[in-house]
Amino acid sequence: MRVGVIGGGQLARMMIPAAIELGIDIRVLAESEGMSAAIAADRVGDYTDLETVLAFAREVDVITFDHEHVPQDVLRGLVDAGVAVHPGPDPLRFAQDKLLMRERLSELGLPVPDWARVEDAGELDAFIEAHGGRAVVKTPRGGYDGKGVRVVRSAAEVHEWFATVAEDGRGGALLVEELVDFRRELAQMVARRPSGETVAWPLVETVQVGGVCSEVIAPAPHSAGRMSDVAAEIAFAVADGLGVTGVMAVELFETTDERILVNELAMRPHNSGHWSMDGSTTGQFEQHLRAVLDLPLGGTGTHADWSVMVNVLGGPAEGSLADRYERALAEHPTAKLHNYGKAPRPGRKVGHVTVVGDDLDQVVYEARAAAAQFQD
Repeated sequence: MRVGVIGGGQLARMMIPAAIELGIDIRVLAESEGMSAAIAADRVGDYTDLETVLAFAREVDVITFDHEHVPQDVLRGLVDAGVAVHPGPDPLRFAQDKLLMRERLSELGLPVPDWARVEDAGELDAFIEAHGGRAVVKTPRGGYDGKGVRVVRSAAEVHEWFATVAEDGRGGALLVEELVDFRRELAQMVARRPSGETVAWPLVETVQVGGVCSEVIAPAPHSAGRMSDVAAEIAFAVADGLGVTGVMAVELFETTDERILVNELAMRPHNSGHWSMDGSTTGQFEQHLRAVLDLPLGGTGTHADWSVMVNVLGGPAEGSLADRYERALAEHPTAKLHNYGKAPRPGRKVGHVTVVGDDLDQVVYEARAAAAQFQD
């Protein structure tokens, strides 16, 4: 069994140990030399070039992804050439375009924030006025980790975005949504194989700092029962309705008026599922490989009452993460460190730490303290 991963980032890197355990031949098409997944990057090339991607795909049994940015014409060229692509171009277009995603989720009757497609400042200002004087504006394509998202009071605050999308050849519109009054952010990870089997991990709580995921608590505190059931039902409906194959994250809002709303989708392993590598029977990277190869999916139970993942953001001001190993590993023997092999840079995800245990306060403390050893 040979799996080809397009993209050489940390998600591809974390698929490698799972592939080794399953005896899967994993190969990576990296964007450049020295990326996180360099150990399995047998090719470096342009993922936007069909011939480059086809040459890579001919050496594997299935193609999957480290990111969702491969152009649709390349994806459809792979399918036309008989390549197994998971997830395929049809579901991926909803991950690539937030307007299409909102339209499809609304068609499926799934709970989403009130939203609109706006093509000029007048339409945007009208939406803002009708929604209490503030709204969230998003660029339909390309945003991640808080990029391409702004809370605004006036269309003037995103005037340059209108100019940009008017020139991108895709319709020249922005997505505007109500500013949701939420208690917390949640995420529901699921996996679906081409033959239809779908499984879910426990619902988790995510903590964002500056639009970037900082911590994940699994399971989300006080979520047992109806909340977990509703979140799983939503995620299963998304996976089935969009035809997703592989692992998917459905990012959610828990609102102050007791609703669960879909915020974003990620059709790949996701930061909110990293805890599962150490805290679940089947980690998300092993599960993703099983799913894209249409193998039976693994159990999603937990090893302890709680798992807490804390991202290492930025890293040391000087030196590397490895320079901190002696002290950090000695002081936090229960913490599991995952080093992404990336050079430290302010705000960059360079690794994460996971701690599991039965006392939530202790697990949170230990995870935060361990992560703090690697950043200044």
